[in-house]
Amino acid sequence: MATEYATRPTASRVTAPPASITPALLKRLTARVSAAPDAAGVTTSAPYSGIPLADFPVSTPVDVEDAFTRARAAQKSWAATPIEERKRILLRYHDLVLARQDEVLDLMQAENGKTRRDAFLEVLDIGIVSRYYARNAAKYLSPKRRRGALPLLTHTTELRHPKGVVTVISPWNYPLSMAASDTIAALMAGNAVVQKPDTQTALTALWSMDLMYEAGLPTDVWQMVIGRGGSIGGALMNNADYMMFTGSTATGRQIAGDAGKRLIGGASLELGGKNPMIVLDDADIEKAADGAVAGCFPSAGQLCVSIERLYVAESIRDEFIAAFVARTKALKVGAAYDYSIDVGSLTTPSQLETVTEHVGDAVAKGATVLAGGRARPDLGPLFYEPTIVTGVTPDMTLYDHETFGPVVSIYTYRHVDEAITLANHSPYGLNASVWSRNGARGRAVAARVHAGTVNVNEAFAAAWGSIDAPMGGMGDSGLGRRHGADGILKYTEPQTIAHQRLQGFTPPARVSPENWATLLTRALKVLKSTGVR
Repeated sequence: MATEYATRPTASRVTAPPASITPALLKRLTARVSAAPDAAGVTTSAPYSGIPLADFPVSTPVDVEDAFTRARAAQKSWAATPIEERKRILLRYHDLVLARQDEVLDLMQAENGKTRRDAFLEVLDIGIVSRYYARNAAKYLSPKRRRGALPLLTHTTELRHPKGVVTVISPWNYPLSMAASDTIAALMAGNAVVQKPDTQTALTALWSMDLMYEAGLPTDVWQMVIGRGGSIGGALMNNADYMMFTGSTATGRQIAGDAGKRLIGGASLELGGKNPMIVLDDADIEKAADGAVAGCFPSAGQLCVSIERLYVAESIRDEFIAAFVARTKALKVGAAYDYSIDVGSLTTPSQLETVTEHVGDAVAKGATVLAGGRARPDLGPLFYEPTIVTGVTPDMTLYDHETFGPVVSIYTYRHVDEAITLANHSPYGLNASVWSRNGARGRAVAARVHAGTVNVNEAFAAAWGSIDAPMGGMGDSGLGRRHGADGILKYTEPQTIAHQRLQGFTPPARVSPENWATLLTRALKVLKSTGVR
C-alpha cells in the first residue's frame, strides 16, 4: 500500500543541480579559498539529492596564518581609503547582487536545500544591509565633538578606529545573509576580514566575496578559509582583533571565553533560540495562523529567529489550531529551482536526525502530532514534513531544546501574565512574536518578553528588516548586536582626544590648592544651576 502523507509532494524529485552551477564557476569560486595548492580536499553534497556538489581545498593553520598576514598588510591601506570610496564599492556590490541574483539563488538552493522564496529573502537582506551601511557608515564613523571637562576650555573629540582584522565565522543555514552582512559592516568600518564559512555552504560565501572583489574591493582585504573548527579554530582566534560568530551556544561560550583571555575587545555572538509566539485572545485568528506558518517553517525551520513555541489563549485555542493545521497541511513540500515550493529540505543528515529524535521522543511520551511528523524520503534524503505537536511536557526534549527544524509545539494559557511567564521560561532570548488586534496592547506585552527582538503581528521579518535598529539575543542566545549603529561600531575602537586650552585642573601658581578647590566647587554649582549636563 502506498504511504499517505499529510502535505502535498512536488511533481518530481530533483536529482541534479541547475545548469548555472558549471565546472567553470566551481573552479573560479574554490580557487578563492586561502589554502596551499596541494591541500587536502573535502566534498559537499546537495541536500535535495545527496549527490556530490563541490570539492574544496582544506585550509591548514599555516594557511590561516598566511591569510591573516596578507589581510593585515592590506588593511592598512584599506583603512586609509576614504569612506566615500568604500561607499562606492559597496553600492556597486549591491547592484551586482541584485543583477546576478539567479546565480546565488541556485547556489543557495543547491547547497542548503531551502526554497527559492527563502533564498530570495537573503538577497533582499543583503540589498538592505549594503545600502544601509553604504549610506550611513560616514555618520557613524566620523569624528564626534563631545562635551569637554571644562566648558570652553576643553575641546574633546571622539574618533573611531577600525579593530584591524576581524574573524567572521558564518553558519550554513543562511549562507548569504550570515556570510555577507556582518562582513559588510566590518569592511565599511575599515577592517580586513578573514572568514570561515561552514563548508556545506561555502560556495555561496565565496560567490559573495568574489562579487565584492568585482565591485572593486582591494586584493586581500577579504579572505576565506575552509576547515573544521577543531583544526583551524585556534589560528582564527589567536590572530583575530575581533570575533564575529553565528552558531551554537556551546561554541559561542568557548569563543567568548577565548576572546576574553586575549583581551581583544570581546566577540559578537548570535547563538541558539527557542523562540515563542504569543497569540492573545483578541488576535485576528486568520492572520495569526498565517503568521505562524510564516514564522515556523521558513528554510525548513532552520532559522535562528523562527518560532518553535506557540502560546495560544484558551478562549481561541480550537479555532486557531484548526486554521493553523489546515494551512500547514496545505504547504507544498519538495525540491524545485523556482518559486513553486513552500517548504524545502533540511540541510544535513544530523539535522534530520535531530528533528526525528525530538518528535519521536515527544510522541513516545504522550504528545500528539496534529500535522506532519515524519520524514519524506520519497522527495529526497533530507526532507521532513512541517510538524505541529500538542501535549508537550517538560520531560520531553522538544519542550526546551532547540530543534532547528520544521517543528512547533502548541500550548494554551488563561491569562496574559501566564503567557509571558511561559514565554520567558527559557535560557534563550533571541526573538519572539505577539499577535493582537490592539497594537498598543501587543507592544505592551512585547516589552515584557525576554528577547532581543519582539515582533507584533509578525513573526521575525519586521524586526530583522528594521536594519536601523539593533538585532541580537539575550541570555544563552548571545552577546552583541548586528544592524544599526551597534552593528558597525562594534568593529571599531573608540578613542577620545581632549585638548585642554588656557587653564587646566592644576591651580595657577598664585592660587592655593584650597582656594582652587573652592573655586571649582562654586563652578560645579553654577553649572548645575544653569542646566549644563
